[in-house]
Amino acid sequence: MKSWASSTRVAKRDHSKPKAGELAYRKGDILTIVETGTGKGHYMARHNTTGEEGLISTTNVREREAICVDPSLSLMPWFHGKISGPEAVSKLLPVEDGLFLVRESIRHPGDYVLCVSYSSQVIHYRVIYKDSKLTIDNTQYFYNLLDMIEFYSKHKGAIVTKLLKPKEKEGTKSAELELSKTGWLLDIRELTLGGSIGEGEFGAVYAGDYMGQKVAVKNIKCDVTAQAFLEETTVMTKLQHKNLVRLLGVILHNGLHIVTELMAKGNLVNFLRTRGRYVISHIIEDVCEGMEYLESKRLVHRDLAARNILVSNEGVAKVSDFGLTKLDCKASDKAKLPVKWTAPEALKKEKLSTRSDVWSYGVLLWETFSYGRQPYPKMSLKEVKELVEQGYRMEAPEECPPSVYALMRCCWEAEPRKRPSFQKLQEKLERDEKDRGRERDGKRENADPGLNPRSSVSACFRL
Repeated sequence: MKSWASSTRVAKRDHSKPKAGELAYRKGDILTIVETGTGKGHYMARHNTTGEEGLISTTNVREREAICVDPSLSLMPWFHGKISGPEAVSKLLPVEDGLFLVRESIRHPGDYVLCVSYSSQVIHYRVIYKDSKLTIDNTQYFYNLLDMIEFYSKHKGAIVTKLLKPKEKEGTKSAELELSKTGWLLDIRELTLGGSIGEGEFGAVYAGDYMGQKVAVKNIKCDVTAQAFLEETTVMTKLQHKNLVRLLGVILHNGLHIVTELMAKGNLVNFLRTRGRYVISHIIEDVCEGMEYLESKRLVHRDLAARNILVSNEGVAKVSDFGLTKLDCKASDKAKLPVKWTAPEALKKEKLSTRSDVWSYGVLLWETFSYGRQPYPKMSLKEVKELVEQGYRMEAPEECPPSVYALMRCCWEAEPRKRPSFQKLQEKLERDEKDRGRERDGKRENADPGLNPRSSVSACFRL
């Protein structure tokens, strides 16, 4: 099935006077290609806003653009932080009906104030934080500020007017506008949510359907967390690789929804635990290829682990969860790090690089060949930190091939510069495969028919 994301285009110019059978659109509109074989120079397309279908010229549309990782991008450009009522009034002058901003309440810490211009005055509505939700009138409740602003932009409700225009805080830009302009903002009306397929640290993940494509949807309701995950989204718009989970787009509704392709077989930990005593060995090459691509972009994943590798229905492994991904700048970072997967220099000096990802890849190899066991079994995080710093390394999993364990030990070199790059690891895996391919040539009559035919590492990795 063709990916919805790969068939999405952005209009380069207006087409306001369509002929019979053609689709009307304006520059910047998002169009989805329904059919390509409709004649030379034309696609059959659906307008993502109006839902209308018709022919469009192939020269009038372009691919979606990647979004620049810009710290000024904000999901809440109308949020001005802790400012006083008079300061809010001065920012909303001259009065324009429906112009608004949100500020932190100085008088009532923990609450917010919605400030709205209307009829030559600015009206202040106290937003009370109550039972983990927000309310203005004790009737309508919201999970977060994004949810509240979305509601009052569509309904007058308890306030004097609908919210018509945000007063953006100086130095910020609307992420919603940027997502829409570049074609990454999806339409909530086209999304059908199914059941929960996971519960992450920051919110639930659901299966769903978006315009006929099966998708996974990560819903983040906390305002602060949603803003933090905006960087994940902007990074993902730049990345296209067969071994990275593909971003389809973002929905801003009841918080932030990050929509990706659905990986039907779930994460690698659960996949390994249900495979019995067999390892689908191409998985370690799939992961290595995905990480080699990130390495080529000078991006550090920082949370590479089997739980963050997802497996497709076809058995392809893809790297996911870019929530911690940052440029490889060797800079200090005080983010919470997963101790059992993190290189000692990263834990001690908070310096991360692609070589610290290589360390994590070694731990992922250990997880893979121990069928999803937790690394450093029965050891506390404190013990792991202390012992690894002193030179301790995990023993090989039971029946793990010596060549694989040797690879793990290379990844666990104490000095980052002595660890191989992902490019070198990939070259080593490919050489080993060629060597084993020659060994298999004379043994095909003994091949196990249950092995995956695309297994690219080897039958001798079958334990």
